[in-house]
Amino acid sequence: MRVAIAGAGAVGRSIATELVDAGHVVMLIERESGQFMPETVEQADWVLGDACEVSTLEESGIQLCDVVIAATGDDKVNLVVSLLAKTEFAVRRVVARVNNPANEWLFTDSWGVDVAVSTPRMLAAMVEEAVSVGDLVRLMTFRQSQANLVELTLPEETPLAGRPVRDLNLPRDAALVTILRGDRVIVPQPEDPLEPGDELLFVAHADVESDIRTALGY
Repeated sequence: MRVAIAGAGAVGRSIATELVDAGHVVMLIERESGQFMPETVEQADWVLGDACEVSTLEESGIQLCDVVIAATGDDKVNLVVSLLAKTEFAVRRVVARVNNPANEWLFTDSWGVDVAVSTPRMLAAMVEEAVSVGDLVRLMTFRQSQANLVELTLPEETPLAGRPVRDLNLPRDAALVTILRGDRVIVPQPEDPLEPGDELLFVAHADVESDIRTALGY
């Protein structure tokens, strides 16, 4: 997979390193000469230029990329990069970093954003996930489909203990995608029994989250 990252600050370089290590082809676009440090991620292609300029994106070959990540520290820049990537170059998947939670409402498909990543929101969700048992916690929103990744940890006294996955009467527009059990990642099958302490991960539309709670007995 070919990935372009706008912004080669600490965040952009960290993402690039992870993707390179995973075997992807990565290009970093940076407009500030002080942040232009190819030696920090030598396996990546580096472009010195403004990712908000169509000419820079075109010359870099962004139209050949499968994914564009707008990872600068400026929300305005990230929105412009996202919009250009989607509308001018038809990039299939655009991921944008949200720096200020107050701007999160802007990061939608209207601005070309498929997935918005808000660090404060994700950290808050991780805290909730760590301390909440028996409560549904929203971990991430998929902007394009308006669906959410939500998690619920079954308490020790759950009435679902020992019952198979097929007994869950989940609402339409909700799917159980993974069960995390200790160090195991389980792709749920109808006959798999549920156990106390299981972390259940669902993809669901926001309108049916309360119905998931009902289906699980909460």
